[in-house]
Amino acid sequence: MAAHRTITRTEAVGGDVPRLAARGITVGYGGRTVIDGLDVEIPSGVVTTVIGPNGCGKSTLLRTLTRLLKPAGGAVVLDGEDIAGLRTRDVAKKLGLLPQAPVAPEGLTVSDLVARGRHPHQSWLRQWSSDDADIVRRALAMTGVADLADRPVDSLSGGQRQRVWISMTLAQGTDLLMLDEPTTYLDLAHAIDVLDLVDDLHESGCTVVMVLHDLNLATRYSDNLVVMREGSILAQGHPRDVITAGLLEEAFGLRAMVIDDPVGDRPLIVPIGRTHVQVNWASKQGS
Repeated sequence: MAAHRTITRTEAVGGDVPRLAARGITVGYGGRTVIDGLDVEIPSGVVTTVIGPNGCGKSTLLRTLTRLLKPAGGAVVLDGEDIAGLRTRDVAKKLGLLPQAPVAPEGLTVSDLVARGRHPHQSWLRQWSSDDADIVRRALAMTGVADLADRPVDSLSGGQRQRVWISMTLAQGTDLLMLDEPTTYLDLAHAIDVLDLVDDLHESGCTVVMVLHDLNLATRYSDNLVVMREGSILAQGHPRDVITAGLLEEAFGLRAMVIDDPVGDRPLIVPIGRTHVQVNWASKQGS
């Protein structure tokens, strides 16, 4: 396996100390090691997307960073502290997680679901207040679902539901959002809609970490890519510095051309199969 290389740009990592980092973590399931001795830093104030082939450890990494999984070795550091030593309530105040394909209780309304984001801030000394209600209203407005507040969550479209779940994480009052495959099961139009929302949240000051399968959406909407293979980081950095034909072959076993995106400032990946390839292009490659 190639050595982990870190390639950065000023706009990708900035100059701040990262709020979230993994230090030599080892994670596994049922006696099988998935991640072994991995180090990664999440740059503050940018959108980081983790990509890699199926089974490479992307979601395992995200779940470990959010303390849903406990590493067998190493540590996750949140704001300079070992996350394992923090109270669950304190972690929830700093970090919001949208897991894969979340399910709301039947009949629960949008406003009630989003209000659950305020639970980490409640206690027997501090009950629901007008401040909590204002935060929920702002979260609904930021994600464009205020008009759906009285609708049952299970009556919404896939794209609407994802916006509502993101709204709930915003209601937690955190500016560090972790999204595990937020476009799963969405058609392309709804996926773009959700990722445009993620971009808006980033512009408003949020640090976002996502796992995505669509490589071109990952490059389009990310400032920092983390490329994984077999539980290790193969490359990290700005999409323009990271995405090459050689890396795609190495990480995914994918033959592809990498060209300039005609509507953006990121690279565009053009996969190459055995068929439907122009003869003149194929002959050039063979010469």
